[in-house]
Amino acid sequence: MINFEEFQKLDLRVGDIIEAEILEGSDKLLKLKVNLGTEERQVVAGIRKEYSPEELIGKQIIVVANLEPRILFGTESQAMLLAVRDDEKLALLRPDKKVLCGSKIS
Repeated sequence: MINFEEFQKLDLRVGDIIEAEILEGSDKLLKLKVNLGTEERQVVAGIRKEYSPEELIGKQIIVVANLEPRILFGTESQAMLLAVRDDEKLALLRPDKKVLCGSKIS
């Protein structure tokens, strides 16, 4: 269990996917460019089996914006998108209505 103060440290934001491409050398990863309102971030995500790059452009997602960057397959990921997986499929967590990119989840 974490306390509320620890939870508040998470910076969850809405981002607009503005670019998406297959990450060469991986059969699971996509490289996304995400607009967070005041900046753009590169996100590497293991969602290639469920989503094609073309269907992601223009979608809004939820990202953890204050996660330390990480190198995956030689490419820096500057945030983490949130998704849910059950036994059969993966789904991106998204707002149910269009909101301003960069909006903070509260």
